[in-house]
Amino acid sequence: RTEDLSVRRQTSVLLSVLVVVLSGSRLVSESRIELNMSWTVKGVNRTHTDFPFDQNKEWKEPFIFVQGADTQLGMFQDFEEITTEPKWAQEIALAELAVQKVNQMKPRPKFYVICGDLCHAFYDKSPEERAAQDADFKRIFSKVDPSIAVVCVCGNHDVGDKPTVEIIDKYKSNYGDDYFSFYAGGVFFICINSQLYHSTSAPEENEAHDKWLNTQLDIARGLEVPSIMFQHVPWFHTDPERTVEDYFEIDYTIRKKMLDKLVDAGVKYVFCGHLHKNGGGKYKQLECVVTTAIGKQLGTDLSGMRVVKVYKDRVEHQYYPLSEIPAEITL
Repeated sequence: RTEDLSVRRQTSVLLSVLVVVLSGSRLVSESRIELNMSWTVKGVNRTHTDFPFDQNKEWKEPFIFVQGADTQLGMFQDFEEITTEPKWAQEIALAELAVQKVNQMKPRPKFYVICGDLCHAFYDKSPEERAAQDADFKRIFSKVDPSIAVVCVCGNHDVGDKPTVEIIDKYKSNYGDDYFSFYAGGVFFICINSQLYHSTSAPEENEAHDKWLNTQLDIARGLEVPSIMFQHVPWFHTDPERTVEDYFEIDYTIRKKMLDKLVDAGVKYVFCGHLHKNGGGKYKQLECVVTTAIGKQLGTDLSGMRVVKVYKDRVEHQYYPLSEIPAEITL
């Protein structure tokens, strides 16, 4: 019976994706308002322009946001032969369905955060393909309802497995700052460039990032409402004490030091991607939440997103396959 249910759920997702492919960009009913179709870089001066830093500090009421990860336009072609153009049509369909689901949500999410690997091609290795993927990503996510902010967090495919200043600048020209912070609904959110903890290829960038992060943690330390962090590569994907070197998590020696810093600053939740599976765990008072991909899966999970309810004293979150995301969220 469990296998039958899994097959039915997978079939439901595939049918939903097929509907999106066949209907093109007609993702909302004729009665919906015209959506903003232009892409604007929002990560500027180490904050997010939709959330002026001094205007969103006060807690008012519970709210929701949606977290996705690894839209990664172009990844499917690494696993199967694709001859049609564009070769990332499957990812396009999944991302368009994700946007449709977010736009239908009530109450409106404060924002929709994508935790890295927005596209698959690397800027330095396949610049033309990456440019085409970026164009499709921007086209799709420009359709997010204007009342819902889009927050882009960089992943290793966005800034490189071994970041350089040049690659980071290319990412920034398309999506904005690679690390920044903002207040939304009275909660302090910190978005980091996790690849700078996964590689030492850009020491000056690492140093600048560390200095900036220390300042953000000083802010978090003095806040009543627990702060939340977004990143791509998780500090750990299941066990915080695991010492085996792993592409899918931060090295233990760096992880241990950083987790203690986050706990000391009162950060309670870190939302990540990168694994292409759901995962996570706890380190002391900090919960690391690993969300699987909107795009290609590397395990048995179905493509989907996480709905996060934010209360003054806690956070509640649940992962949903795309076909099962509810339109009505109860707070």
